[in-house]
Amino acid sequence: MEGIVDYAGVYPPAALDIAVAVRQYAHYRAGGAGWMLGRFVCPASALATFSQLADPLLPRDAGAIPWRLSVTASGDIPADLDRMAAFNERHRVCFEECGAIVDAYDVRVSSAAELASVNAAIPQELVTYLEVPFAHALDLLPRIAATGRRAKMRTGGVVADAFPSTDSIIAFLQTCIAHNITAKATAGLHHALRGAYRLTYDAAAPTGSMFGYVNVFLAAALLANGEDAALAAQLLEESDPTTLSIDEVQVSWRSATGIITLDRALLQRVRETLLVSFGSCSFTEPVDDLKALGWM
Repeated sequence: MEGIVDYAGVYPPAALDIAVAVRQYAHYRAGGAGWMLGRFVCPASALATFSQLADPLLPRDAGAIPWRLSVTASGDIPADLDRMAAFNERHRVCFEECGAIVDAYDVRVSSAAELASVNAAIPQELVTYLEVPFAHALDLLPRIAATGRRAKMRTGGVVADAFPSTDSIIAFLQTCIAHNITAKATAGLHHALRGAYRLTYDAAAPTGSMFGYVNVFLAAALLANGEDAALAAQLLEESDPTTLSIDEVQVSWRSATGIITLDRALLQRVRETLLVSFGSCSFTEPVDDLKALGWM
């Protein structure tokens, strides 16, 4: 779970003002669950504002862990690259030990031609996640693998129709495994376990079935361990917390066919090479869910 939540507070449904989101990120880093916090997800167009707002809050002590940012594309890649370079130059003096650094870039692509164009425009050394629609994922993921880039899957949204099918997520993960693609997830993963939740923070908001982030990461581990898609799909849809046992060395799941154990080494490998993190506009919900389930 270390660094698993990329904080996307400026995005819906939270849609916080960036000044509020920056303060929240600083607060979460200093809290008891700060070890679960990953990057701040920032629109490229807001980087300069973020820099000004965050400057008095950034760590300054030698050896401090820097704030890391994942920047989402504006649609103008050359302008985005300039913004990121300016940001990193401003914080260059000590970003190896403190301060802040942009070290990831997220871009949406929907066709082979667009993928090729985007790939050509971005320096190879910049870690780049290419978000592809599920409808074209099986075609585009092998092409992403050929570029050496990473992939991003959108696992939900603020309306029920934004959530993909179980089979779509399983096929996405299987293709990433087959082509050695590192990926991350975003949207709709506020909660630890599969269930029906409000789709937005409006008191009158409708509810919908949302995937749990624990389900998604464990299903990825199950597939990486050579289990079949049907079993991984069952785990992705598991909503009963009593079927899961989590401790310091392993996770055990009581499936319909018996107990399956995923050890720490496998889970660590999955986090490092297959599914590294997920974006969430809330940090408190993913943490509070773990506490409520007795898993933290």
